[in-house]
Amino acid sequence: MVRYSLLRILIFFGFVFLFWLIGIRDNPVLLLGASAIASAAASYILLRGMRDEITARLVERHEAKVESKGQVDPASDEAAEDAEDERPLPGEPAGPAGQAVEGPRGSDR
Repeated sequence: MVRYSLLRILIFFGFVFLFWLIGIRDNPVLLLGASAIASAAASYILLRGMRDEITARLVERHEAKVESKGQVDPASDEAAEDAEDERPLPGEPAGPAGQAVEGPRGSDR
C-alpha cells in the first residue's frame, strides 16, 4: 500500500516537472490541476496490476474478519443464551434432539 502511494506521488511530481518544463509555470493552479488529472489517468493505466493486488489482499482480510466475527465462542454469553433458547420449557415434551415438540393447536370442533 505504501509502495503504491509513493508511486502515485512520484507520477504526480513527474507530471508537475514535465508541465513546468513545457512552460505552464506561470499559472500554478493550472500546473497543479493538469498534473493531477494527467497523473490520475497515468496511474490508472500503469498501476492497474498493483491496485488489483492490493484490492485482493484487502478483500481477503475483510472476509477473514467477517468470518471470525461470525464464529461464536462457546464460553460467551451469546452461546449460553442460544443453548437456553433451544431447551424446551418445563412441561413441554422434548423432541428428538432435545427440541420442543409442538402440541396440537386446537380442533375445529
